[in-house]
Amino acid sequence: MAKVSPLEIYKHLPGLNCKECGEDSCMAFASALIERKKKYEDCAPLVREEKYKKKLDKLVELVTPPVKEVVIGTGERACVIGGEEVMYRHELTFFNPTALFIDVSDDLPADELAERVAKINKFAIERVGQKLRLDGIAVRAKSGDPARFGEAVVTAVENSDLPLMLCSFDPEHLEVGLEIAIERRPLIYAATKENVDAVAELAVKHNAPVVASSPGDIQGLLELVAKLRSKGVEDIVLDVGTYPLGAKFGSSLENMVMLRRLAIEKGEKLAGYPIMGVPLVAWLNGDEPAKAAMQECIIASTQLLRYADLLVLHSMDMFSLLPLLTLRQNIYTDPRVPIQVDAKLYEIGKPDENSPVLLTTNFALTYYTVASDIEAGKVDCYLLVVNTEGLAVEPAMAGAKLTGSLVKEAIEESGVENKVKHRKLIIPGMAARISGEIEDLTGWEVIVGPIDSSRIPAFIEQKWKSEA
Repeated sequence: MAKVSPLEIYKHLPGLNCKECGEDSCMAFASALIERKKKYEDCAPLVREEKYKKKLDKLVELVTPPVKEVVIGTGERACVIGGEEVMYRHELTFFNPTALFIDVSDDLPADELAERVAKINKFAIERVGQKLRLDGIAVRAKSGDPARFGEAVVTAVENSDLPLMLCSFDPEHLEVGLEIAIERRPLIYAATKENVDAVAELAVKHNAPVVASSPGDIQGLLELVAKLRSKGVEDIVLDVGTYPLGAKFGSSLENMVMLRRLAIEKGEKLAGYPIMGVPLVAWLNGDEPAKAAMQECIIASTQLLRYADLLVLHSMDMFSLLPLLTLRQNIYTDPRVPIQVDAKLYEIGKPDENSPVLLTTNFALTYYTVASDIEAGKVDCYLLVVNTEGLAVEPAMAGAKLTGSLVKEAIEESGVENKVKHRKLIIPGMAARISGEIEDLTGWEVIVGPIDSSRIPAFIEQKWKSEA
């Protein structure tokens, strides 16, 4: 779809400009389709009137991503994987972030199992204003006992609202788990060439997505997908194998890339499904936990960069999860739209009329870094955020997005003049060269602050309180 233009899509719209879709024109609707802000179903005449059937069929073909979207779970925390249509995010963007599932084993004691499930469910950290969470729980049948596996699934259902993955090559285990978690629409792991008939029957019966697994064998995987499709399975996830760090590891990454290229560049329908990886294989070597967690993080990071739409992990250590969550957030942030915060006046701590006024830009990472450094230093102040179209201080200065006139507008619109009795403004060190311009336009005294926001508390102590 990166190669599809709004004009190409427009050719397959009614051209009525009826505005029933909520857009002002059919051309605007075509652009919204490319951006996934609208769905083709939103064009009521196209869907409603039989005379547009050929246009509709062609439009569906144009806007359907080469990698099918697959929904796991139900409700607010259901996760959508796949749906990608470009090899490189700068060509358009990536839409559905890689889902991170954490495993639990049915051989754990009941209390430990419940505790681990609850921990996975509530895990969250905040970064640049966004909550980063885990996406699902993979229940593994390690005990070999279907009844015990069922008990583990019950525990997962009762202690979490996250999507579930039921992991076993034994259809008997999978059927028990599906009967318990059917309302949660779990992902079945996995169909292989040995059990494909039985697993396909379960998937169709319970309308559940299923993993097709053929480690190290792309051709065998595609044949497995073809068989699942022939039996009526629509939602499929591809597992071409994950190997621990070593000789075979590189080939597993190459296989992931080959699958994505087959889907997007070659139009191979059998490869047009989400890809999964299983970095928890790092724990199978019997290494000590810290080493295994580190290796798992390395495997997961590389697979995330090589088109993995879902990863199954074991470690809950922050040093292992935080890099993955951060990497995922960075990759799946639309490169065309910087992460921004509202440009306005923020109160940090309990400022009064004598408190300092600091200035920064509305790039989210800049704002949250500055704000957290100020909070950590227990500085009561006003933080004036200028609209630089989501640019940090240095690029905003280079691109003339942070100017004296913009600062003047921000001061006037924020009402900060009514909150403090002084007229002093502390600006970032990197904005020093516009200090005179700001003073001339605003009449405020400009104090050039530190380049590094971590030095703000000490700067306030030395330069502000000593002169107050």
